[in-house]
Amino acid sequence: MAMYFGADYYPEHWPEKRWESDAQMMQAANLNVIRLAEFAWAKMEPVEGHYDFTWLDKAIEILNKRGIKIIIGTPTATPPKWLIDKHPEILPMDADGHVRGFGSRCHYCSTQEIYHWYSDLIVGQLAKHYGHHPGVIGWQTDNEFGCHSTTRCYCDSCQTAFHRWLQQKYGTLEALNQAWGTVFWSQTYSSWDQVIVPRKTVASHNPSLLLDFYRFSSDMKVEYQARQIRILRQHTINQFITHNLMGLFPEIDYYKLSADLDFISWDNYPRFQGAPDSTRLAMSHDLMRGIRKQNFWVMEQQSGPSGWETIHSTPRPGEIRLWTYQAVSRGADGIVYFRWRTCQFGTEEYWHGILDHDGIPRRRYKEVQQTGGELHKISPLLEGTLVKNEAALLYSYDQLWSLQIQPNNPRLNYAEVVREYYERLHELNIGVDIVSHDDDFAGYKILIAPLLYLMTPDLVSRLTRFVEAGGVLITTFRSGIKDWENAVTEKTLPGDLSELMGIEIEEYDSVYGETPISINMEIEGQRFAGTACTWCDGIAPRSADVLATYASEYYAGRAAVTQNTSGDGKAIYVGTRLDADLTDKLMDYALAKAAVAPGFLANTGIETAIREKEGVKLIFLLNHAAENRTVHLPGSYVDVLTEASVTGAIELEPYGVEVLQEG
Repeated sequence: MAMYFGADYYPEHWPEKRWESDAQMMQAANLNVIRLAEFAWAKMEPVEGHYDFTWLDKAIEILNKRGIKIIIGTPTATPPKWLIDKHPEILPMDADGHVRGFGSRCHYCSTQEIYHWYSDLIVGQLAKHYGHHPGVIGWQTDNEFGCHSTTRCYCDSCQTAFHRWLQQKYGTLEALNQAWGTVFWSQTYSSWDQVIVPRKTVASHNPSLLLDFYRFSSDMKVEYQARQIRILRQHTINQFITHNLMGLFPEIDYYKLSADLDFISWDNYPRFQGAPDSTRLAMSHDLMRGIRKQNFWVMEQQSGPSGWETIHSTPRPGEIRLWTYQAVSRGADGIVYFRWRTCQFGTEEYWHGILDHDGIPRRRYKEVQQTGGELHKISPLLEGTLVKNEAALLYSYDQLWSLQIQPNNPRLNYAEVVREYYERLHELNIGVDIVSHDDDFAGYKILIAPLLYLMTPDLVSRLTRFVEAGGVLITTFRSGIKDWENAVTEKTLPGDLSELMGIEIEEYDSVYGETPISINMEIEGQRFAGTACTWCDGIAPRSADVLATYASEYYAGRAAVTQNTSGDGKAIYVGTRLDADLTDKLMDYALAKAAVAPGFLANTGIETAIREKEGVKLIFLLNHAAENRTVHLPGSYVDVLTEASVTGAIELEPYGVEVLQEG
């Protein structure tokens, strides 16, 4: 079976007479799959209870005749005007208590039972109609859950649902009051109906309430999607279910949202509001793959300049192909470009697709056509291949949310700190799985787990087992600070991690101002000088060895980075935010201790990634630069696109790609 390669298409935006020529051009561009209908509720149900799928039947028939399979998006992201007029309570409310009205998309509250009823009906009608259709291979639920800051709603329905969620979690009000510390500021609750949703108030809310509200809001999206999945599974056969996630989007726990899907998809726009960031793109792909430990799709891949009110820069020649191969190299088994043709009206009339407004195939179309032809050629080699890694990076939505609520320092951002450690792995072309705090770490040699702000006994136990079994663990400042309900531990920091790390934190300094803190690092006889910022823990080693010390401020001479031996492994604690060079030095040391070797063409500026099956490896070389780059291969290879033998020096053109197999 060929790899799935397609586009997002909106036949309702174009005259019927255009559909056939679109299908012809899609086939000529090597497209074999189309996603459609995710915003077409008003077209499918123009009047309540009157369903019309005849137009969609015809569009699907035309596409199927050209060998193009279909993914149907459930249209629940855009409830129609007749529904809003009849039930305005469906509309979401912001933290100021203002209703967010009709006129855009995602204008619904996930807890509204009347909306559940209507969305169940439209999803059910679609599933019954297309659930056994041979030309329909799968379903996408809704569209980009939570986009436009719609994860968190503050309406009365959400308050009632929040009460139910809290009762299920805590059981009794006494337990809730204890966990949240509501004795502070006289916030003790004596009935469930008193518990608030955190609308705007005169000062900051209780951090435990906020964290639970963030968790609740995420869970409501998970539960709402689960309704759709149950209906689709009831009425469909041999059709997959996915959802288009948004990479490093911070508002929804993607581990939970993705648990019931057949696989993950996500939407990738590298030239959105600025030049592409290849490291961020790679990290996003790795998160999408890591969430389910399986290959994924890109359901919306940028194919033209994007923008609503303003237009962002156009993909440079070669970039569409490059971004496609970057996704494939990190585990994508399907690529769907957004969109087929640029719309002439509506909010997204400047969010360009493969074709411009006039529908004439030009440079971007030809690049997609070339890429599709290449992927069709190599798809037999790709089939069944996986990305296998020895390194893992822990990424937790609970840690992220707790540090959003209380960042501790204005410069402290969870995702940025995690990325600082990921960057060195990316430079070294070391593959990494991004994992959750609930995952099994046993299969990895090194685990990087920055900012473990919230801690549970189970997590401490699993981290300890990982290290004692021979793993290398890196964690950082602001770890072991709180329990899972966001209340500070009474234990000496780093709390429950103290024994594993072999240290105690005697005091700490939140660093303001522009003057960095000087750092001296000594690793295996080599000395390095550098700087740190944001936070400084004053570490008192108990059983740990010192790897770095502070060289300025009143804590000069005290430990800044330590390493503790536990069982057969090492636990490294980084008590400050090191500069990039010192971070690299520490990471190189930790990787060597873990026996994780640098990847293919490490430190060359060429990104590489490997997919493998039964000992056969496909090695992808990606040049994200706007100039030629030459690298020297360490052996003999076959270029699978040209079938030519390749040895020695190889030159990649701007945004160029090579796919090699060991020869």
